[in-house]
Amino acid sequence: MTDEIKLFLQQKNYQEAAALVKKPEEAASVLSELPEADVIPFCRALESDFFADVLVLLDTPLQQKILSGLHDDELEEVMEDVSVDDTVDIIEEMPEEVARRIAEEEEILALLEEKKFSVLKPLLSSMNEIDLAEIFDSAKEEDLPILFRILPKDLAAQMFVEIDRDTQEKLLKKLNDKEIKEVMDELFLDDTVDLVEEMPANVVKRLLAQSDSETRAYINELLKYPKDSAGSIMTIEFVRFLPNMTVEEAFSRIRAQAIDKETIYTCYVTNEKSELIGMVTAKDLMLADPKALISEIMEDNVIYCETLDDREEVARTISDYGFLAIPIVDRERRLVGIVTVDDAMDVIEEETTEDIERMVGIVPDNKPYLKTSVFSIWKNRVPWLLILLVSATFTGLILNKFEQMLSTVLIACVPMLMDTGGNSGSQASVTVIRSLALGELTTKDTLKVVWKEFRVSILLALTLAVACFAKLQLIDRLIFHFDYTLAVSAVVSLALFCTVILAKLVGCLLPLGVKKVGLDPAAVASPFITTIVDAVSLILFCGLSIAILG
Repeated sequence: MTDEIKLFLQQKNYQEAAALVKKPEEAASVLSELPEADVIPFCRALESDFFADVLVLLDTPLQQKILSGLHDDELEEVMEDVSVDDTVDIIEEMPEEVARRIAEEEEILALLEEKKFSVLKPLLSSMNEIDLAEIFDSAKEEDLPILFRILPKDLAAQMFVEIDRDTQEKLLKKLNDKEIKEVMDELFLDDTVDLVEEMPANVVKRLLAQSDSETRAYINELLKYPKDSAGSIMTIEFVRFLPNMTVEEAFSRIRAQAIDKETIYTCYVTNEKSELIGMVTAKDLMLADPKALISEIMEDNVIYCETLDDREEVARTISDYGFLAIPIVDRERRLVGIVTVDDAMDVIEEETTEDIERMVGIVPDNKPYLKTSVFSIWKNRVPWLLILLVSATFTGLILNKFEQMLSTVLIACVPMLMDTGGNSGSQASVTVIRSLALGELTTKDTLKVVWKEFRVSILLALTLAVACFAKLQLIDRLIFHFDYTLAVSAVVSLALFCTVILAKLVGCLLPLGVKKVGLDPAAVASPFITTIVDAVSLILFCGLSIAILG
């Protein structure tokens, strides 16, 4: 360490000291001589890519001290510049709490490739099931059972629910019957039902063979419900109280049953006939007198859904009220299950994805994009493209019929009119489709929607018409010298004005009409709006041009 560096360090001027260090070996030497209090500040003064080169040169105790002292964001920035092999070498020497902070997916897969199981086991066992699922989804098929067997049984089951369906199927084929039974025993019943629904018949047979008769009966019962119903996503694993129980007895039941229940934060009260009569939360129980009766502290105005209610409505109810779970009853109001917030979030994500895909003319597919084959993507996209290709024929016929009657400058305005009309219609349709999906609108609101969109369309049409007239006169005519007379510009602007109004009306009415006849607005309305608006705007433009300009 030079005298100049020492001077800056004595003055706590770490930036100037770091600027004098030119080689990683020199920086490593400086760090090894520094007092402990100066190590982290000096490291922070180094450029991250340069510091990455320095880090691998340090001895293990100093590496540990630095890695423990850096903040998460600082550590992430530095470790991005350290190679996978060097990171793996560092991980092998670090205690578990430090290794966990720097071990990413690539390093864990490298440790697996090198069969460093003694390092992997504590590392994986301390990870979250969501992060583990990402590792499993990226691992080679032959490595899946090895990774699975390293994990503790309960963590393995939690992770199993989070991995995608293809990975689940590959893993199940590699596991023996005993391991499958261990997974089935740890899964919540609704997750088991989801698994059975998605797996091929030969895998389902193995799954059911490792389940007890009671579980099989519950699975078969839940599978009877329609796919999009509340019954299909509910779980029967919840805590139930009787109204004459005391708070103390309720806590005893929770302690006895909690391990097998999906949630204990909201508990439900039923009578002897299993009819839902109330609910209590864990907070209610904790604040109540141990000798108080459940009937005295329960909330008897319970919001619930029925087994055949649409699952999207159930998810929306949970979202609207901020519930952690909602009870599901049959037609006699007997409590048969609950839907938890995590399942509701999955439903909302799936339904939103489906709506987005349908709005752009794609057949919904639940597989992740990178795991979907080229053929499947082609199959999902081609139907609507073919339909729209054929429907666009009408636009071509209209243009061919009037082409001889229109001048070249008018024909040049056709793309602008069609694009503006299509965009205007899409804006209105997307707004209406979203509101229908969220339950903000019904078909009874048609007149209100039309009146609102009509007023909006007048303002937008006027703005765009004025902008169009100015563009044709100031830019196209004066700068590019196109032959746009005042009369031509006025006709184009008037056509644009009318097109925007019609497009907005079509865009809001078509989804409502489709909804009225019982079809999905996202699937049917959006792909056709552009074609309809294009045809109408062309007829309007051509008619106005011929009538006014001759």
